[in-house]
Amino acid sequence: MDDGSRKKKWVAWAVAAAIFVVLMLVTPAIPQDEAYHHFADHRTLFLGIMRSARAARSLPASPLRCLLWPLFCCEPYLHAITLMNLMSPDPPHSLFVTSAGIPNTLNVISNIPFFFVGVTGLILCHYKDYFRLSSQGELWSWTLFFAGVTAVAFGSSYYHLNPNDATLIWDRLPMTIAFTSIMAIFIIERVDERAGAKSLAPLAIAGVLSIMYWSFFDDLRPYAVVQFVPCIAIPVMAIVIPPMYTHSSYWLWAAGFYLLAKVEEAADKPIYRWTHQIVSGHTLKHLCAAMVPVFLALMLAKRTIEPERVSLFQKWKISWVTVRERRSKDRNTVDVDCNYAVVSNTL
Repeated sequence: MDDGSRKKKWVAWAVAAAIFVVLMLVTPAIPQDEAYHHFADHRTLFLGIMRSARAARSLPASPLRCLLWPLFCCEPYLHAITLMNLMSPDPPHSLFVTSAGIPNTLNVISNIPFFFVGVTGLILCHYKDYFRLSSQGELWSWTLFFAGVTAVAFGSSYYHLNPNDATLIWDRLPMTIAFTSIMAIFIIERVDERAGAKSLAPLAIAGVLSIMYWSFFDDLRPYAVVQFVPCIAIPVMAIVIPPMYTHSSYWLWAAGFYLLAKVEEAADKPIYRWTHQIVSGHTLKHLCAAMVPVFLALMLAKRTIEPERVSLFQKWKISWVTVRERRSKDRNTVDVDCNYAVVSNTL
């Protein structure tokens, strides 16, 4: 990196820091709203589910046992949920998982997809170069991302067993790790490989500090920056900046599912009413959010090095111009045919 590029990098970081400081000075603190913890679906379901899992495991080999394989896979997860519930700061809830079912059942178990997607991504990151990552910076950034996704399964489940500010920390912390690692990945792929790799640790630390700041001062402003800046920057960068790899449109699919998840989160109670109390918006939010790492894992499995680095915006512009030219050509052809028909009828 030459001196000019290095200077531009430091100027960019300085401008970003200055903007953040100004925002902190001119905007009021954002406390955590207590109503955030009041979800629509409070049902406690799955009485004796782990007892059923153990009984199913003892069945002889049969088609029935094959149908019950998801229950076998979920048994270790449910044991972990039980352990987390025993550690809950609210003693009355400590035996609910084993004796009466799982508190806030659907909001808890809808986090299971994060576990499977995260573990799969972690394995494939290090399995025989399956994802064909081009640098150590990419490898460790994607590893941290999928580790964060895996941790979301446990942190979010722990929170939803007993929703309050103390447990919410463990829900937001792994999500913050995932957000910041994705930002580092984008810098690696779209801006500068070395700068992106070096930014991974500072971004992750900034994310952790934003959670600590909220926990100590009850102010969500730094956390809001960590969460929403990537949500805005990543789709814009995916469209405008030429990619290093193919299949970059998968980033937009992932962003779309995340946006849908936020809409479902906001419409938690209306969705619960519209579905006649079958499923809440927050449960659907978990399932949609889990599609984000699914699409990113599919992108990693399919993509190759982009031979001609052309941004999505440029591709769309070329396609639009091509369509307009084709329509104009077809219109001219129709006009010529009509004129020929008029001349023929006159003769």
